[in-house]
Amino acid sequence: MNLLEDLHWRGIVYQQTDEEGLKEQLNSGMTSLYCGVDPTADSMHIGHLLPFLTLRRFQNAGHRPIVLVGGATGLIGDPSGKSEERKLQTLDVIGHNVKCLQGQLERIFDFEGKNGAVMVNNYDWAGSMDIVTFLRDYGKHIGINYMLAKDTIASRLETGISFTEFTYTILQAIDFMHLYKNHDCKLQIGGSDQWGNITSGLELIRKTMPEGAKAYGFTIPLVTKADGTKFGKTESGAIWLDPEKTTPYEFYQFWINTADADVVKYLKFFTFLSKEEIEELEATVIEAPHLRKAQKRLAEEMTKLIHGESALEQAQKITEALFSGDIKNLTAEEIKQGFKDVPTYEHKEGDVVLVDLLVAAGIVSSKRQSREDVTNGAVYINGERKQALDYILTAEDRIEDQFTVVRRGKKKYFLIKY
Repeated sequence: MNLLEDLHWRGIVYQQTDEEGLKEQLNSGMTSLYCGVDPTADSMHIGHLLPFLTLRRFQNAGHRPIVLVGGATGLIGDPSGKSEERKLQTLDVIGHNVKCLQGQLERIFDFEGKNGAVMVNNYDWAGSMDIVTFLRDYGKHIGINYMLAKDTIASRLETGISFTEFTYTILQAIDFMHLYKNHDCKLQIGGSDQWGNITSGLELIRKTMPEGAKAYGFTIPLVTKADGTKFGKTESGAIWLDPEKTTPYEFYQFWINTADADVVKYLKFFTFLSKEEIEELEATVIEAPHLRKAQKRLAEEMTKLIHGESALEQAQKITEALFSGDIKNLTAEEIKQGFKDVPTYEHKEGDVVLVDLLVAAGIVSSKRQSREDVTNGAVYINGERKQALDYILTAEDRIEDQFTVVRRGKKKYFLIKY
């Protein structure tokens, strides 16, 4: 199965400008292609992943990926998918975001060897462009009627769109033309919402490059969930690639909690597992769904890819500890990850009687309830049941002298911080 056949099998192909022409281009030898992201935040989230993982599939097939972070376009704002104007960010903020996103993208691509990835920032060629050059050399080639026909612009005409965001599609077209001219880039890939911007680039290449210039566009479908809810969102918000925003444990848990109805699709979209292995995992979803083998493999592959082997091992350790109740063997760092969102009480004094602490921390409503819970065996300290009414928490009950994990009942966790 060749690259395009594999992409079709995975369900990754949404639109192509010239499928037969692209086949010929890819068969002719190593092809340079690009995908871009605007640094509107200091981290990407998992909604950004699929286009870049698709770009990596092209690299695995012997082609050269160009990874673009839009230091210039990020200052403007893509009107795609927005009902109102973006809030403009400062050059310093965008510059910081560029560095953060580049660091995350470096984990996905191989920058060594014959087809090593190239990282670029469009601020390098667009940042110093004067308005006259923009209007004469580029704006002249893109007609107003052509731009008004773009869905991203047409959808904003009633609510309003500034000239700044109106010209975004020309800036992205300049990117494609610049990379075509300077890096022999023949293909741009992106999400389905980028079709209008990609075809604007092809239009600019057609009008400014020598006759016979050939370039191609390729888009990827929007990732959806079977239940209709938005992919990549949880009750606590977006799933970020930055481990400070979404811990590796939370990242792992997101993938392991994938519904049976979605897991095979996500294995095809996001992992580099072979067709044969994915089909084997698909069979387990039908024959033994309770084992959740497909979800575990998905979580392993994604956590390892984005955060590395050691972070995966740590996430698995935390998961096992929470499942078994064996909390005391976790490190303070693992406690921070695993109990990031549980109620926390800061205890500023020394040793304390357990029944008193339960009331002070708000774990129970009264001392009477506290005594009943302890006596009935409903209270666990770092995974161990405590039933003595006179039990005193000491330094020995602290994990690395920073935390004590209290569990009330089967699933209600609380964190005592020192």
